[in-house]
Amino acid sequence: MAQARLPAPRPAACRPTQPFDSAEQAWFWFWQCQIARDDGARFVADAGLVARPCDPDDLWRAALALLRRRIIDRRHLRVLSLFGRRLAPPDPRLAEEAVAARLWDDALDRLTSPLRAKGIVA
Repeated sequence: MAQARLPAPRPAACRPTQPFDSAEQAWFWFWQCQIARDDGARFVADAGLVARPCDPDDLWRAALALLRRRIIDRRHLRVLSLFGRRLAPPDPRLAEEAVAARLWDDALDRLTSPLRAKGIVA
């Protein structure tokens, strides 16, 4: 009888990881990685200047989990995506970005707790 195979453990980072200072910093890092991926870059774990405690996709999954649990809604996710791709938060001083700025702050505030619980945000 064949023995069941267990999944191979994922190698730990070779150096200590540094959590992000804020959910916003983590979100912009995710988008920098996503933009590079869209441009054809391939990622190798632990290759950056700073070792991070997560993969870029972990941040997207955390946001989708909040959406599924109805902690944020599609408007929040749309604003996070739009301004994340721009790599700049919405400016609350501009009338056309005032609502987006409120949604941005609200979404990042709600994203902070799960990211902090996972050790992604300090």
